[in-house]
Amino acid sequence: MKDHLIVLNSLPASAMAIFPFILVHRSSIPLGEKLLNHERIHLQQQLELLIIPFYIWYGLEYLFYILKFRNHHKAYRSIRFEKEAYSNEMNLNYLKNRKHYNYLLFSK
Repeated sequence: MKDHLIVLNSLPASAMAIFPFILVHRSSIPLGEKLLNHERIHLQQQLELLIIPFYIWYGLEYLFYILKFRNHHKAYRSIRFEKEAYSNEMNLNYLKNRKHYNYLLFSK
């Protein structure tokens, strides 16, 4: 899949995957392969869940964890999609060998 990058001056994160785009904060330029790989993992997750269900599931998990921890960072890092992406962002071959729906292995 070819990356469709959009560089923005204002973004609440270094980068964000919103299918089919990877939004990137200008301060993250030049992009590292680790950051791109992390966002590519999210794009694959979004495809597997047919895009809209991904955002619903992601939002519900975030809501659950923000209510549980009362801490944005802990809630964000507890989301299974983030766990998979962070656990594998350094493995630049991960998407070539990744099993479908692998994020299901990252429940708490």
